[in-house]
Amino acid sequence: MSRQRPRGLAPWSPSAAKLELLDVVRDVLSEYSEHLPLTIRQVFYRLVGAHGYDKTEAAYASLCETLGRARRAGLIPFEVIRDDGTIVRTPPAWDSADEMIAAAIKAAENFRLDRQRGQPVRLILCVEAGGMVPQIERIAAPYGIPVHSSGGFDSLTAKHDLARLLARWRCACVLHVGDHDPSGVHVFSSLAEDVTAMAERLNMSAEIEFSRLAVTPDQAATMNLPSAPPKPTDRRAFAGDTWQIEAIPPDALAEIVEQAILTRRDPAATDALLAEESEIRATLISRLAGLR
Repeated sequence: MSRQRPRGLAPWSPSAAKLELLDVVRDVLSEYSEHLPLTIRQVFYRLVGAHGYDKTEAAYASLCETLGRARRAGLIPFEVIRDDGTIVRTPPAWDSADEMIAAAIKAAENFRLDRQRGQPVRLILCVEAGGMVPQIERIAAPYGIPVHSSGGFDSLTAKHDLARLLARWRCACVLHVGDHDPSGVHVFSSLAEDVTAMAERLNMSAEIEFSRLAVTPDQAATMNLPSAPPKPTDRRAFAGDTWQIEAIPPDALAEIVEQAILTRRDPAATDALLAEESEIRATLISRLAGLR
C-alpha cells in the first residue's frame, strides 16, 4: 500500500537531518530577506553553491518534498516561498461611497506617469522563469519597465503581440534573463529573430535590440556558479556547461538587472518626469479629498 501524502496543515516530526536542512534553508531565506519570496529552485542553488547540498534532480525533488511538509507544519512560512500556477481575478467592490473615495485617494498616492517617457530607448524585461517575475518586477517597476515571462514566448500570438508593442517605438531594447542551456539559449535566439522579423513588417523604422543579461558563461565563472543538472529530455545541439538563472544569488541578479537599466537611462529626463509626477499626485490627492 502506498503512503498517503499529507493533506491540509499537517503536523510533522522531521528527522535530525531534516531539521538541520531546514535550519540552513532559514539561513538562506534570512540572507535574501529583501528578495522574498524565493522559488524552491533558487533555494536549491544557494544550498548547492554555499552549503554543499547535492546537485541532482533527486536532491531537488527531496527538497521540494521537505519544504512542502515544513510549510504544512508551520516550520517555514508560506509567504517566503513562491510556487506559481494559480491565477485569481477578484472583481472590485466597496461597502460605501466613502470607502471607494478612500481607495481612490490611496491609489492616487501611488500615481505615476509613464516613467519611460522621454528616455532614449524603451525597455522591456523578459524572464525565462515565470516564478522569478515578481523579483525582477520589484527592480523594474520604479523605472516603468514591464516584465514578461519569456517561457511563454513559444506562443506565436505572444511573439506577435510583443512585436506590435516594440514597433510602436522608435528605439526599443528587450533585456533577457534566462538559463544558459539548450532551451534557454534557443528561447532567446528564437524570440529575437522571430519578433524582430515581425516588427520590421509592422514598422520598418523601429530600432530593436535584444540583450542577454544572464546567465552568461563569464558570469558563471566570475561567481563560481554551480552548473545545472542535465536535462535528458532536451536534445538540442549545445556545447559546454549549463547554468540555471536561479543559481545567481538574488542580490547579484538584482544588481545585474538594475545596472543594465541605469546604463540605458537619461537621468535628466528621469528627474524632470518625477518632478511633474509629484505635482500631479499632490493635486490629484487634494481634489479627491474634497469629495469626502
